[in-house]
Amino acid sequence: MKGNVLVGQSGGPTAVINSSLAGVYKTAMERGFNKVYGMRYGIQGFMDEQYVDLSHHIKSELDLELLKRTPSAFLGTCRYKLPEIHEDKAVYERIFELLDKLDIEVFIYIGGNDSMDTIRKLFDYSLLTGAKQKFVGCPKTIDNDLAITDHTPGFGSAAKYIATSTKEIICDAMGFSYQKKNVNIVEIMGRNAGWLTGAAALSRSEDCEGPDLIYLPEVPFNIENFTTSVEKLLEKKDVVVAVVSEGVKTEEGKYVCEYATDSAPKDAFGHIQMTGTASYLASVIKNKLGCKTRAIELSTLQRAAAHLASKIDVDEAFNVGGATVKAADEGSSGVMVVIDRVSDDPYQSATGVYDVHRIANGEKVVPREWINKAGNYVTDEFLDYVRPLIQGQYSPVMVEGIPRHLSMNLKNYDWRRGSKK
Repeated sequence: MKGNVLVGQSGGPTAVINSSLAGVYKTAMERGFNKVYGMRYGIQGFMDEQYVDLSHHIKSELDLELLKRTPSAFLGTCRYKLPEIHEDKAVYERIFELLDKLDIEVFIYIGGNDSMDTIRKLFDYSLLTGAKQKFVGCPKTIDNDLAITDHTPGFGSAAKYIATSTKEIICDAMGFSYQKKNVNIVEIMGRNAGWLTGAAALSRSEDCEGPDLIYLPEVPFNIENFTTSVEKLLEKKDVVVAVVSEGVKTEEGKYVCEYATDSAPKDAFGHIQMTGTASYLASVIKNKLGCKTRAIELSTLQRAAAHLASKIDVDEAFNVGGATVKAADEGSSGVMVVIDRVSDDPYQSATGVYDVHRIANGEKVVPREWINKAGNYVTDEFLDYVRPLIQGQYSPVMVEGIPRHLSMNLKNYDWRRGSKK
């Protein structure tokens, strides 16, 4: 008889992270595992013995479909950095004591770069101790910066939302253009990789010019050159829309957002909190050019918009979740499931596995040749890469006019009737 599966979610959520969770649960049950436990708040919560039997929350195919359409991390997430084994062996002893207690055969972690580092460390400890568990990483990040995999679940839906929102922002700005110069600066998530920011160019179509300027963190950002570019555009048109990554940096390596604040808080991995880039640049433009400006920060909206999720993204996230169980069941450990692009026209993809040591703590950035020479827009090659990933849409389950989600906090709710039991 097979043992149990333990699955957790870590890092920033996405619109499809729960689709991967649904894929893990469904495949584990189909392959004959006894139970699927979910870590509450990732590995950090698990060490405090916070976990749930998912069969108590996923009782039907409808629950699975709701889960696939539910944004944020259903299990709860964390940003906890495991120490190196030689730094604190007791942490690992605690984790593996709990794994044995729950008869865990497969450990799956859904996350990005830092989460794959957790898989790497747990796998390495299992080799040292001869532990029986298999450790498999399930990719997730809107940033699309995981190495090896063609792209990551979560990116396509975020890109779809960004392109749609950018188009709507441009429409809104044009409505106020009569005899009034105005500059809109849109800030997009992305610390060191500009995949999301570049996706704003997808808004360019027959009925929309798209943004005028796009700045990715892969190219050093010059504030003076940015101001000059905006000034030249305003000589020709009344409305300018610029899209900037939150992580753009000057040639000296200083994040532009750091000009907006004296100090920024850091997470457990030493990452500063990114915010204020658009606001700072809007104030610079207003002071130097004297025109109306608006700073627009999409913030968490770009990772929470499940109502606009890409069907390709939802389906791939679900399949990747299932592939993690399959990989472990067939003997793989210390790996991450990757997505391989098989074809662009028609678009097709397949899953594979890759050594997590080659992925953890790595970072995939936008190739320089996919950014124009001036460093203020993306190329057609970039758009050809992203466009297939935003196709299709899953309609939300609507109740009384708004989407219905699966929630641990609404156990007494009758999902089918839209009312309390």
